Amino acid sequence: QVQLVESGGGLVQPGESLRLSCAVSGSIFSIYAMGWYRQPPGAQRELVATIASGGTTNYADSVKGRFTISRENAKNTVFLQMNSLKPEDTAVYYCLLVDWPTYRDYWGQGTQVTVAS
Repeated sequence: QVQLVESGGGLVQPGESLRLSCAVSGSIFSIYAMGWYRQPPGAQRELVATIASGGTTNYADSVKGRFTISRENAKNTVFLQMNSLKPEDTAVYYCLLVDWPTYRDYWGQGTQVTVAS
């Protein structure tokens, strides 16, 4: 059974940084892509960033230049470095894994990020 466990969330002030981690456990043949989504209070879940197996990255316009997604393949771990955080970044952040060749989605349980003075 594949499990994703996020960590690194918390309460920070505007302008500060956080680094989220997502560790994958369980048996999986191969990873097609991994990514981060977030769900702000009262809003729908939205894309933050993705990284494909070949390393290609994609970011939401709202986080470009501030957030960086990276991956440690040997440990099946994905990271999200978040700099210059803003109050509008407040959300529950979810890790996503898309496996290959079934393209099935696996989600983590989420980690809360709160940006407030």
